[in-house]
Amino acid sequence: MAARGKSTGERREPAQGPEAAPAERPARPRARGKKRRGRGNRGGGSLLGRMFYWGAVASLWGVVLGIGLLFWTAYHLPPIDSLEVPKRPPAVQILALDGRVLANRGEMGGAAIALKDMPPYLPKAFLAIEDRRFYSHYGIDPLGLIRAFAANVLHRGVAQGGSTITQQLAKNLFLTQERTLNRKLQEVVLALWLEHKFSKQQILELYLNRVYFGAGAYGVEAAAQRYFGKSAKNVTLAEAALLAGLVKSPSRLSPTKNFDGAEKRAQLVLLAMADGRFADEGAVKVALAHPPHIVQPSAGGSVNYVADWVMDVVNELIGRFDQDIVVETTIDPALQAAAEKSLVDVLSQKSEKFDVEQGALVSMTPAGAVRALVGGRNYAESQFNRAIAAKRQPGSSFKPFVYLTALERGLTPDTVRDDKPIELKGWKPENYGHEYYGPVTLTQALAMSLNTVSVRLTLEVGAANVVKTAYRLGITSELSANPSIALGTSEVSVLEMVGAYAPFANGGTAVMPHVVERIRTNDGKKTLYSIGQTSFGRVIDPRYVAMMNGMMRQTLLIGTAKKADLPGWPAAGKTGTSQDFRDAWFIGYTSHLVTAVWLGNDNSSPTKKATGSGLPVEIWSRFMKVAHQNQQIADLPGLRSNTGWFGTASGPTSPPLDRQAPDNRLAPVPVAAANGNARPQADHGLDGWFLERLFGRR
Repeated sequence: MAARGKSTGERREPAQGPEAAPAERPARPRARGKKRRGRGNRGGGSLLGRMFYWGAVASLWGVVLGIGLLFWTAYHLPPIDSLEVPKRPPAVQILALDGRVLANRGEMGGAAIALKDMPPYLPKAFLAIEDRRFYSHYGIDPLGLIRAFAANVLHRGVAQGGSTITQQLAKNLFLTQERTLNRKLQEVVLALWLEHKFSKQQILELYLNRVYFGAGAYGVEAAAQRYFGKSAKNVTLAEAALLAGLVKSPSRLSPTKNFDGAEKRAQLVLLAMADGRFADEGAVKVALAHPPHIVQPSAGGSVNYVADWVMDVVNELIGRFDQDIVVETTIDPALQAAAEKSLVDVLSQKSEKFDVEQGALVSMTPAGAVRALVGGRNYAESQFNRAIAAKRQPGSSFKPFVYLTALERGLTPDTVRDDKPIELKGWKPENYGHEYYGPVTLTQALAMSLNTVSVRLTLEVGAANVVKTAYRLGITSELSANPSIALGTSEVSVLEMVGAYAPFANGGTAVMPHVVERIRTNDGKKTLYSIGQTSFGRVIDPRYVAMMNGMMRQTLLIGTAKKADLPGWPAAGKTGTSQDFRDAWFIGYTSHLVTAVWLGNDNSSPTKKATGSGLPVEIWSRFMKVAHQNQQIADLPGLRSNTGWFGTASGPTSPPLDRQAPDNRLAPVPVAAANGNARPQADHGLDGWFLERLFGRR
């Protein structure tokens, strides 16, 4: 029993548990609770440690990944050892007669300029707004990247780029403008290479000569010329700030289209310069109060026709070149502007009335130096140079070559020929108005542009000889030696005609029309071309020059160009109108200038009876008045002071045929009966004596 009891007692020990359980059970949860709290405390300390740990790991892997990406990017770039900065395409600076810049040509739009030649505040303006820590970083600016990232997050877009000047240069030199991660990585690699390869000064100079400023201008020199009409060497602080502000968005901030936007950006640049101590606060205040003046291009931009021609000439003179060059030309900026204004103004007022869309003007000295050239109504609308490249029928403006050939074969200005209908194998050249005047002198026939007389003279002296005369004086286009050459049916250019008229103005010497005087390297150390001989000897005997000048003088006094207005100056010339009024010409000259005007339509469609005696004469008069201001009056070769060839007063006289007429019509139409008694009656007094002398015997 005792054993059983003992056994029972032992078995009861668990039964006693419940009695003690109330005291023991709370302890277990507390113990477990303590353990949990202990784990929780240890877990809280571990969380910060883990965050630090994994942050360090992530940063390390980020660095490794970044380095790996850079190596991968570098691997897929061309070998760094063989990488070279692309050579800057050569620029051509085209200068006027007075040394002013007419235009810049070349892919960059302007020449390169050394950093030492720039005013100090010019590069500082770019540093202030684009890369303040340029001299302290190694191509990449981490602080700049962080700042740009924060700004972009705040603005929820791309507010800042974060690229250093070195990165921008790398992009401009080697990469495209696409916004991809790969291109950005390439930019970083190339920026590091540039920093290793070049000094800070070299990088900054490369950047300033390559960055784009809009309007086709690459580099500060091209931009300064384009927007301010001056060299970057001479820009003001305000102008430098405006240029620095443009690189952010050249198209949107172009000062020629959005001056307010460009000026606001320039003000930010100035404030940045003051804040970063890149410029004196007083100078900044002055610059803020005096915004730069933007040079606006002229409406038609005719100087671009000159620049295009100059580039063609340069190619012929020196061939290919691989360095920046300067071309000194014969162009007078004042005359160029006057030529453009004269042509554009008249066409603006009257082109619709006469259905004339285009025109061209060339003016040069009797020695062949082109002073003004306008190749069309508006360069922005059409770059085709009608003064150089277009070939058009000159009409009766070709007749002087016929009459000169006749004089050289023994005829004189007083020689009489019949003005009456003529027919050649079905072709019936006619005078304007179907009127004929019977026996007339050569002077009268040329002044009034009588077609039948010109045809008869061509038959008399031979069409081949007329063609030879034209070639001798300077025509280079192919001419057809047939009777219709008498009426200017072979096509020529405006420049050719001006050159061929020059011997009449200079006393009989053939000249080469030219626009380039000298070509030199941009640094001035080497002359690549200098004009030599422009005169090619005598091609007209002085006595025939005198005769021709006396005859063509009458064209302006009593003939088809009697509306030409150039007070005080002895002038001569010839009008021309082609078949169906397709072309209207006037070529007139003094001892100072030879100027040709052509009007017509590019598709050779007929105009509404526009004649050489109308709009071309008006344009010529407007231009020549300006061109002869402050010039000393001089006689034409062979003409005595204030007199014509015949010793008569040079003032206007009553015209024998009071009408303005085109100079030839080639269509075979019925002709009127000849009227030999239609010559004018002479007035009394000096004018009467002059007309009697002019129109010969009665």
